[in-house]
Amino acid sequence: MVRTSGSYSARRFLLPVQKFVHTEVSGGIVLLAAAVAALVWANSPWADSYEALWSTVASLRIGSFLLAHSLREWVNDALMVLFFFVVGLELKRELLRGELSDWQRASLPVAAALGGMIVPASLYIIFNYSQPTEHGWGIPMATDIAFALGVLAMLGHRIPSSLRVFLLALATVDDVGAILVIAVFYSGRLMAVALVFGLVLITMIVVMQRLGVRNLLYYVPVAALFWLAVLASGVHATIAGVILGFLTPIRPYVTKEAFSQSGVRLTSEVQQAVAVGDGDQAEGLLGQIEELTAATEAPADRLIRLLHPWSSFLVLPIFALANAGVVLTTETLQHALAGPVSVSRGILVGLVIGKPLGIASFAFFAVRLRLARLVGNVRWAHLLGVGFLGGIGFTVSLFISDLAFADPAVADRAKMGVLIGSLVAGIAGYLILRVVSARVARSRIARQGI
Repeated sequence: MVRTSGSYSARRFLLPVQKFVHTEVSGGIVLLAAAVAALVWANSPWADSYEALWSTVASLRIGSFLLAHSLREWVNDALMVLFFFVVGLELKRELLRGELSDWQRASLPVAAALGGMIVPASLYIIFNYSQPTEHGWGIPMATDIAFALGVLAMLGHRIPSSLRVFLLALATVDDVGAILVIAVFYSGRLMAVALVFGLVLITMIVVMQRLGVRNLLYYVPVAALFWLAVLASGVHATIAGVILGFLTPIRPYVTKEAFSQSGVRLTSEVQQAVAVGDGDQAEGLLGQIEELTAATEAPADRLIRLLHPWSSFLVLPIFALANAGVVLTTETLQHALAGPVSVSRGILVGLVIGKPLGIASFAFFAVRLRLARLVGNVRWAHLLGVGFLGGIGFTVSLFISDLAFADPAVADRAKMGVLIGSLVAGIAGYLILRVVSARVARSRIARQGI
């Protein structure tokens, strides 16, 4: 907005783009477009080029050190670290300053999220008990917050604002659960030397923070080495992003009160310097104001503001393009949903039935046991609709599918279950919330008429 007064390009192009980026539904639209593009590409006459591209090996060599991965592995093990870094930042903010910082407000979404993880995983195990596919129980546990909030945003002001807060808090707890599941159950054999090296690097970051190092550029090489250490340790590399997010300071270096006091003094000195024509003094004072202003924003908040658009509009679409390209034929659909391998059915039931059942039932019992309470104008039917939106697994569910199954054919069946289940759950959640909102509106109008 500041730039628009003196820049035609900012007024005509940058501001509309910025408004689109910060619209909740926009991230879901881009992610959906990337997923559809992957499906179309993988089922087109050029399907061979899809797999050939993402199977291409790209190497990084530094002296005798060699790191070779396919493009898909680079996306999943390296590019997705940025996504999980932003997740770690947002988790820390919610736990320390957001809806999860107060147990009275957090109890309902925490209970709902636990149900949304336990029930889908249990249903999946029932369908895959004692089968090689049993290891995929973590797939239907995840919720894709970008899609879920995007669907909720499509309903606009029809729904209570507190429902969005509830969904955001629920998805945050869900993210914690998914991160723990990936770290504990979907990591490889641990390498002690790499883990020790990683702990040394974490210690370096903490020491740098204690010494007052504020420039983020100094942390980048240490963070990159930490990612390599986690990658070599056997713990999945994306956990490095979460840990780095939690290490980022959540408090500003300069409080708003201190800024107000110093800002008034510095502004007065700038005016005096300008009045006497001392340009060098004025420039120096303006530099101090710039530094002071930057220091009032917490590093975590600044990084979320800067990196969230890149995560939503670059990292996640590329991930979807690389992982959502499942070959869809009548034969594969029948084999996935009615064949002897029940991985797809377990995921489908977990997302479409397990998620809403778990979220709604655990929330209900938490309220009945007086461990939590409904807030605002939220009704039980609203929670059921949000429960279905929680069944939109997509991003993290696709991610865990590749971690759970080494066999690409089984992983594709799992992804098929994720895609179908997420689509059904999203549509069901939208329709339920739309119907409930319409009934609430009619009831309100009737009461006003009386």
